[in-house]
Parts: sequence; C-alpha cells; structure tokens
Amino acid sequence: MALEKATITNLTLNKKFTVLFNPEEYSLNRDINYAQIAIPGLSGPLLQFVHGNMQTLEMELFLDTYEEHREGSRSLNQAGGDVREQVGQVTGLMNIEPTIHAPPVLLFTWGTLSFTCVLARASQRYIMFKPDGVPVRARVQVTFNEFRNADLEAKEIKRETADYTKAYTVTAGETLSAIAGREYGNPKLWRPIALANDVLDPHRLPTGLRLLIPRLPYRHMETGEVYQ
Repeated sequence: MALEKATITNLTLNKKFTVLFNPEEYSLNRDINYAQIAIPGLSGPLLQFVHGNMQTLEMELFLDTYEEHREGSRSLNQAGGDVREQVGQVTGLMNIEPTIHAPPVLLFTWGTLSFTCVLARASQRYIMFKPDGVPVRARVQVTFNEFRNADLEAKEIKRETADYTKAYTVTAGETLSAIAGREYGNPKLWRPIALANDVLDPHRLPTGLRLLIPRLPYRHMETGEVYQ
C-alpha cells in the first residue's frame, strides 16, 4: 500500500495542497536550554531548566512539471508548465497575510506525522530546463518551525504551581550563616535568606522565628541582583 501524499494546509485561509512527490526523508530537531548554577563546595554546577526551544521539521520537496501525472487539481503538478509556479506555492507560505499581519500558520501531515508550524526557510534549486530556458524541475529544501502560542501551551501542558521555598524555624542561638550552611551547604550564602525574610541583623535571630528558605539562585525583587 502506497503512503498517502504529504499535505500542507494553510490553517489561516483553510486551504490545502498535496505534494505530488513525497519527500524521501525528513528530520525533526529539538533542544532545550539549561542554566549552570555554580555552588561553592560542590563537585560540579547544578543544572536548572530555563526554557525549551522550538522544534523544527526539515525536508526536501521535489517539484516537476515535465512529466504528466494523473493527480487532482489540488496537487502541485501542472504538466509541462513553468515549475516556478509550483515553487511559488511553497515560498508564498512565507508571505504576510493581511488578516493576521504575519505569515500563515500551517499544518504539515504525512502518514502519522502531524506538525503545526510556519515555513521559516525555503532554498530553491532548479535542475531541469526546457530548450527555451523555462525550468521544469526543482528541489526545494524547506524548514518548518513549530508554531506555539499561550493557548496551545496551556492545553498541552497542564502545569501545576511550583513552590520551591522551604519553611525553617529558628532555634536558640542560631545565625543566618549557620542556617545557610545547613540548608545550602555554604554559610556564605546567608544573604538570600536575609533578603527573602527582610532580616536586618543576620547574627541576632529571635528563637521561634519562621524563615522562608528560597531556592537558589535568588533574585532580589527591588535590586534585581542575583545570588547563587
């Protein structure tokens, strides 16, 4: 059984067309960013998730108008014509739509692959010509960038509120340095605790005082200074 033709749907205009020749292969790429947090006394830095980067889909499309093909009117093929018209259907997906002031959102489907995206790059290469110089075959290397917005993110990822602070009750004679040494493994990291709790004197703490121990790194809300 032959694999169904790949389809590109313009979700903004609700229009679609099929790719006459399926790609020979495609590649999906994804990566995420982590920040390194250096903590004195540890054998290596701690990693903290920052954000994910967009996923990309890359492939090469083969466009041909020289050979006759029995395909529907919505296919890219127009036998014998200028292949640049087909190429224009693809590269036109990067044009700004007046209704949304941006290029259209697309849906690329092929078999079990379904990818909501925008066309970010299209590199054209013409490989066959008529005697009058009209190109009839082309290869277009395309890169689709994953499309996400706040609504899609909220629907796909059900985030729970994360609270990384920790409550601590001061015992008799304790100082912020001692508490930082116990909680962070480094008594020099007492300042984030002081800032989070508005402690003026780190050496004199009332017995029974409830402190919030913030997760490192801690950014002071007023100064913006980061403590690690």
